[in-house]
Amino acid sequence: MVYRNLGLVIGASVLVGACSPESPPADPPAAAPAEPAAAAAAAPACAMPDCIRAERGGFIPEGIEYDQDNGRFLTGSLAEGSIFRIGEDGSVTPVIKDPDLVSSVGIEVDEERDRLLVTNSDAGVFQGQSKGHAKLGVYNLNTGERLAMVDLGATLGAGPDATFFANDVTVGDDGTIYVTDTMQNVIYRVGNDYQASLFHRFMPTGEGFAVNGVVHHAGGYLLVAEMGAGNIYKVPVADPASTTRVTLGEPVAGADGITWMADGRLAAVLNSTSRVVTLASSDDWASAQVAGVATFEGQATTGATVGNEFYVVQPHFADQDPPMILRAAF
Repeated sequence: MVYRNLGLVIGASVLVGACSPESPPADPPAAAPAEPAAAAAAAPACAMPDCIRAERGGFIPEGIEYDQDNGRFLTGSLAEGSIFRIGEDGSVTPVIKDPDLVSSVGIEVDEERDRLLVTNSDAGVFQGQSKGHAKLGVYNLNTGERLAMVDLGATLGAGPDATFFANDVTVGDDGTIYVTDTMQNVIYRVGNDYQASLFHRFMPTGEGFAVNGVVHHAGGYLLVAEMGAGNIYKVPVADPASTTRVTLGEPVAGADGITWMADGRLAAVLNSTSRVVTLASSDDWASAQVAGVATFEGQATTGATVGNEFYVVQPHFADQDPPMILRAAF
């Protein structure tokens, strides 16, 4: 999802992040588009299942999900707001065009309830062009019909100088939705009635502290990535005040999107080092150890699980080159 310095990212490539599929078992194992023809001619070969190259650039897909029911990759768009389907042939097809979507960041497919959850932000906040906002769009997964647009930031009662950036989103087993705000360092809670409230506020522990990716665990808690120091936090749903920091064998600095893999590992996309690190825990996420590493060229932000495979999206913040979806080989 997106880091505080996205103004530098878009201008000179720094950080962004999320998306988070279904919960694992309770006890898991240890701008203007580029011309498509010109872009394709200049780029090396790229074919599934290893790679998809979008037919155009400029839309900056920071978040990605895989819709298993419909067999399709979906991405958000920092630049255009729309939600796109990315075909295996690189086609970029709008599936949701909502004038109220300014920058669509984290997206979550909630197949059980036929919903697509979209964090609605304004990337201009990182360049000082706006105060940003934190909203949640909820859409019918199959038709694209808007079900709700929830103003999350309004729940804080913040002053006129406050800035906001809704970043990543996840959903609990009961349908409750949780959204991180990178500017406010909070998690919002949205019930099934689409009423929002403040769920938890983090107290920054150092310069650059910024909450980002979030996933729900069937054991009754959230795991949240903090990019600055590379920490992961465990936030109990029933008692967020008892939040603890997961003890890691090594920090996952630059962790952007975090996503459950099919085997119960947690995949963290490190957008500052072109890596995906998978983590496993044997003590209910009191601690975790590195279980695998995948590397690639270029900057990626978030990832999606497709069966037993894991794919990352490369948005191309600083140029008009077509974004890519790459298979992470561990």
